[in-house]
Amino acid sequence: MTEPSHLTAVRVSYDTVAADYARRVMEPAELDPVSRAMLAAFAELAAPLGPVADLGCGPGKVTAHLAALGVPVFGVDVSPRMIELARAAHPELRFTVGSMTALDIGDGELGGVLAYYATHHTPPRWLPTVFSEFHRTLAPGGRLMLAGHVGDGEHLRPTHAYGGHPVSYESYLLPPDRITELLQQAGLVVTTRVVQEPEGASKRRAGTFLAYKPE
Repeated sequence: MTEPSHLTAVRVSYDTVAADYARRVMEPAELDPVSRAMLAAFAELAAPLGPVADLGCGPGKVTAHLAALGVPVFGVDVSPRMIELARAAHPELRFTVGSMTALDIGDGELGGVLAYYATHHTPPRWLPTVFSEFHRTLAPGGRLMLAGHVGDGEHLRPTHAYGGHPVSYESYLLPPDRITELLQQAGLVVTTRVVQEPEGASKRRAGTFLAYKPE
C-alpha cells in the first residue's frame, strides 16, 4: 500500500529536524500550569485502565513524564530518527515506529491514547481515519487526550523549522468545535475541552480534549 504523501512529508521532515527539535522543545515540567494539569488529569484517568499509547511521541519527553506519573505507557512515532532519540534518552521505555493512520495495535488493547501536538499535520480528510484508529484500539471505557494547535481553519505551509532545517510538512489549524465533532463521529464521548489563548512565548491557540470510548 502506498504511504499517504502527508505521512512521507512528516516522516522526512521530523527525521531532518529531530536533534534540534529534541533540544528546543521544553520538558513537560516546564509547561504552563494548565497544560501540566491536563496531563496529570489524563494520567490519573488512564493509568488504572491498561497500557497507554503516546502517539506522535517524538523524542519521548511526554512519554517519560507520563511514566513518572505511574502510567504504563509506550511511544509511537512515524519518524525513525525520533524513535532513535527516544530510545537513547529513555531506554527503560518502549518506543516503536508507526503511523496513526494504521496502528499495529489490536482492537481494544489500550486503556488510553495520548495524541499530544501530534495531529495538526494531518489533512482534515484523514482525521476520521486517525480518530477511528483511536476508537478501535481503545478498550471500552478507555481514555483519550488530544492536545494541539487550533484555529479558524488556517492551512500553514512552512519551509523551515527548528533551527532553519528544511521541512515539507503542512499544518491544519481546525476550530475546536470541528475537532469535537470529528471525535464524536468516531464514536468517542468528549467530556472536557480547554482552549488556551496565546500567552507569553505561545503564538497560537491551543486546544485540549479529553474523551472516552463508551462501554
